[in-house]
Amino acid sequence: MVTGGTGFIGNVLIHQLSNLGYPIKLLIRPSKASPNFPTGVPLDVAISSFSDAKGLRAAMKGVDIIYHLASAEALGRKAELTPVDVQGTEMLVQAAAQAKIDRFIYLSHLSADSASAYPVLKAKGRAEQAIKNANFPYTIFRSAIAYGDRDHFSNGLAFLLKISPFFVPLPDHGSMLLQPIWVDDLVNALIWAIDMPQLANEIIEIGGPEYLSFKEICSIISEKIGVKRQFVDVPPVLLNWLTEILEIIIPNFPTSVFWMDYLASNRTTALDVLPRMFSLIPARMNQRLGYLEGKNFRKNWWKFILKRKRAVPRWD
Repeated sequence: MVTGGTGFIGNVLIHQLSNLGYPIKLLIRPSKASPNFPTGVPLDVAISSFSDAKGLRAAMKGVDIIYHLASAEALGRKAELTPVDVQGTEMLVQAAAQAKIDRFIYLSHLSADSASAYPVLKAKGRAEQAIKNANFPYTIFRSAIAYGDRDHFSNGLAFLLKISPFFVPLPDHGSMLLQPIWVDDLVNALIWAIDMPQLANEIIEIGGPEYLSFKEICSIISEKIGVKRQFVDVPPVLLNWLTEILEIIIPNFPTSVFWMDYLASNRTTALDVLPRMFSLIPARMNQRLGYLEGKNFRKNWWKFILKRKRAVPRWD
């Protein structure tokens, strides 16, 4: 069973699991809006909110493995992290323990910590704690920022770079280090973990093959979409305030107040995790951004806004 399967990473995960022949059940919450189901994939659907203990127990029928990817963070300032990421995980964990599942695989963030001052990282840390306290085998992946065709990160940056009038504000000179991971590499690790019993009850920190400053990432994306921009240093507090204002004024603005969580400090881990643990040579970021070339970001963004205005916020 996959939670968060209608989101960016969940969509890729479901397609790859299906290609490998795994039967899949997608957990979605009740909604009047039509779910954005992965296309061309045979799957069962269980409908339950995270607060519905009976519904979650029913959803566990026939389930051996759970991939828990659901999160509210994509909703930005409208996100309810505690009900979804924390309490929702706690309810899901209780149902999974009663069902005696074989493995619970959770996608978290690098720097997740229940004592963190940053909301997203704190929520992920509290969710991790609930999983570790449960009576079933688990594997927690603390991932660096993932990128790919439907992501919010690289596509959001590309849009901002495209519309910016020559100057782009960066917090702290864009010096914080990130370790972007290609979504297919991340998903491969998530799937291969099923057949790696040595990863049971482990926390795995995972990232791409290079450390890149935020400024370097912006430069790589600028080159890929064919624009030249000057980068201007802006205090993080001011940029966070500006981001909040833009989220209020412009629906579904392609940045999020939680970007300050992501960029608050270096978000890196060992470079050799994928080769050493999974015998996988990960892709470099400049090799996998072809999906940005030729995109009409203004047109696509307005279509996205109009679509999301009609939709009920989901777990993506």
